[in-house]
Amino acid sequence: MEIRQLEYFSAICDELHFTRAADKLGITQPTLSHQIKALEDEIGTPLFDRIGKRIALTEAGAVLRTHAAVVFGALRSAKDQIGELQEGERGTLSVGTLPGELNHLAASQLVAFNRQFPNIKIKIDAAEDVAERVMNNELDAGLTLLPVNDDRLLALPLYEERFYMAVAADHPLADAASVPFRDAERLPVIWFPQDHKCRQLIEATCKSCGFVMNPIIETNTIESIFSLVGSGAGVSILSRSLIQLYGNERIRAIPIVAPVLSRQVVIVHNREKFLGRPVKAFISLLQRFVEEKRIPEKPIS
Repeated sequence: MEIRQLEYFSAICDELHFTRAADKLGITQPTLSHQIKALEDEIGTPLFDRIGKRIALTEAGAVLRTHAAVVFGALRSAKDQIGELQEGERGTLSVGTLPGELNHLAASQLVAFNRQFPNIKIKIDAAEDVAERVMNNELDAGLTLLPVNDDRLLALPLYEERFYMAVAADHPLADAASVPFRDAERLPVIWFPQDHKCRQLIEATCKSCGFVMNPIIETNTIESIFSLVGSGAGVSILSRSLIQLYGNERIRAIPIVAPVLSRQVVIVHNREKFLGRPVKAFISLLQRFVEEKRIPEKPIS
């Protein structure tokens, strides 16, 4: 199995089309097909299902794609490390975040980072599978939540924050000093989809408390949640920083008790991957920003 064959294979995975992949690689389509056929013969199983002009990854193809990403990540890491020694700080910084306020937090440091490393290309990606992509060396680092269930990842604590119940300003709970978590069972909840990390975290608490929360509306658009809550369509359970970032005078945030809900935000990176100065500097910028702004302690106004 050659690196070139893996490059050809990865290009087809990206395009899911042999002709487009060949154009992207600058080779002919028959040459590409021949190389993939040779790779399939070596492995002993098809990597793509061919249905007319359309193709899709087989189960074996999906396995190889994951491992190919690790291989290319390791090669990029070696190249970056050697490049730093030979040329100074050049290359690309790729950081992943969970969608929402963590993406906003990472983006807030771009100007400061660019001043320090003007020759580094920066990429900020918002995705729910941040930890997995960092583990597969697709990202240099990522902002996510505990727990991180993989020993190959090192999680650096950033801050911990509480969850609040967001209600409309004229809601009966708007002036409450606190609200028991169990009350969410009987209230119309507007929430993120099931693949959202915060929802999974809170649903685990629901399970431990012996009930299931059934949202009346699910959306992955943060602005929609605040608009619906502000209009009185329902309530939501949101992090303090998210309320501070997107809240307005139509929203009230009530502390949740019994139990108090909180989340721990961390920066993760692959233990086995070389961390260059730019990656370390970006992590330090985030840590210093959180400390200076006292993000864990700043109350909701």
